[in-house]
Amino acid sequence: MWTVDAMPDLAGRTAVVTGANAGIGFPTALELARHGARVIVASRDQDKGRAAAARILDQAPGGHAEFERLDLADLGSVRAFADTMRSRLDGLDLLINNAGIGMIPRQTTADGFEMQLGTNHFGHFALTGLLMPLLLVRPGARVVTVASDAHKFGRLDFGDLELREGYGRMSAYGRSKLANLLFAFELQRRAGSRLLSVATHPGVTATNIMKLGPLTGVLNALLRVAVQPAEAGAVPSLYAATSPDIRGGEFVGPKLKKPAISAAARDEALARRLWTVSEELTGVEFRDLVSR
Repeated sequence: MWTVDAMPDLAGRTAVVTGANAGIGFPTALELARHGARVIVASRDQDKGRAAAARILDQAPGGHAEFERLDLADLGSVRAFADTMRSRLDGLDLLINNAGIGMIPRQTTADGFEMQLGTNHFGHFALTGLLMPLLLVRPGARVVTVASDAHKFGRLDFGDLELREGYGRMSAYGRSKLANLLFAFELQRRAGSRLLSVATHPGVTATNIMKLGPLTGVLNALLRVAVQPAEAGAVPSLYAATSPDIRGGEFVGPKLKKPAISAAARDEALARRLWTVSEELTGVEFRDLVSR
């Protein structure tokens, strides 16, 4: 059974981890730093992001971690982050699209997208496209997108992407995770041998992804007792990011098993349509990839 101890030496490699201040993002970033990578802690909350980078440096002596603000619910912030990365980095080896929100009341992003789809998919879609020039100059670069088994509950209605009708917290979350899988698979088809795109399912993990109002604290406390810790939830992402055995277009789940994939997630025509719509709505085109 693969463990984080099997991770290779990552010295000389650079990784961006979204949502690295908490949840499975923190142990993901920590282990990458422990194994020698330069890690960019991308977080919306500046105080928590800086604190997370400091904790990584404390727990990974000799490691390299730095904070940079990124709000995936604001395309202006995504563009500013990408501009900063392009000015500071000469290449990017690993992009871990980890950040996410789930099961919230209906809200909209700064750009008017339904919040769960806007943050979990559109934000990461735009970020990946804007960072693509940095990824493609590094041989063996990888994009890891954290999806979920909940994608099976998702359905894409292009006539109502804002979910103005019939909004449901779980169905909206499932829709955003379906979009994550469609994106990860389509990215691999378009990139070919130029990079690896892998999707992961962390399993039911003790994180703060769910925002359920007044009961959030109580329910998250109960979850921490009943489900796996964040360190275990990070294992699929770390395996996808570093194992020599991984293949592009795979979906890796808990205990490194391959979760079942819904018919919708396998639908290449649906993936192409989502890609086109995502480019139109975000204004970000993957110019460096061969169009389909």
